Amino acid sequence: MSLPADRAVLDLLDAHLEALWGGTDLPLPRGPVQLAAGGGGELARWVLAQLQNLPREPNDVFLRQVGSLLAEFRSRRCPWNAAALRLLDDTNVFVATGPRRYEDWAHDVRAVLHRSVPDPRGWVRLGWDRTDSARHTVPAYPFDPPDASVLPSRLYPLTTEAAVAALAVMAEEWQSESAPVRSRPDRDTVLADARTLLGRYGPAARCWTNAKTAASDPAPDFLAAGLQGTESHRFLTSEYVDGLDLFEELGLIAVTDDEVGVFWSIGAY
Repeated sequence: MSLPADRAVLDLLDAHLEALWGGTDLPLPRGPVQLAAGGGGELARWVLAQLQNLPREPNDVFLRQVGSLLAEFRSRRCPWNAAALRLLDDTNVFVATGPRRYEDWAHDVRAVLHRSVPDPRGWVRLGWDRTDSARHTVPAYPFDPPDASVLPSRLYPLTTEAAVAALAVMAEEWQSESAPVRSRPDRDTVLADARTLLGRYGPAARCWTNAKTAASDPAPDFLAAGLQGTESHRFLTSEYVDGLDLFEELGLIAVTDDEVGVFWSIGAY
């Protein structure tokens, strides 16, 4: 099935900006230019105008400005993107959604962790995807996900509110967190963004976590514990790559009939 024309154009612009941000100098794709010339696509016209007005030199400044433009473009594209970027873009997290293709959704989770499937809606993905060379050594870096037959045994079900709280505390840092979510003045705003993220998957979504505290209770108080009070089953690689050890983690998986969403907070030193 082909994508709607406006979705295809926005996907092309997203890929183009990400390539520019990564240092690849490419000509603009024809689709967005033709759309802008025809007077259609307000968001496409806006981002093209902004891009054309960016000075190309000095190059480091251009790359930073392209990165800022990409973040703004993604935020304007849909409220889910905006919530993801507000909540999690400043922390060390992995956020990605893939299609549900198997009855055993563990295979779909592995596909998301290996980045072998795109977001079904073309929405934002956060993580170490853009320039990280570590995946030449560890293909799913920073993950070493268990086999599909083992993966469910390392997860525990969560209530919806507990899943929201798990997403919210991913806005924290693993070490030296001076302002845990539970005591922030914008606590309600953080929780609202977390609800927006989880809301993508609908009220029938089933949520799972690798946090061991959920083994005996599907509604653990993640807000009270924060990231530093979380112990989890390991999904991260134990390989020492590019000078980084990966230690702590907190994962959340949302499963529907159509999609699988994966959110992972990672402590690295």
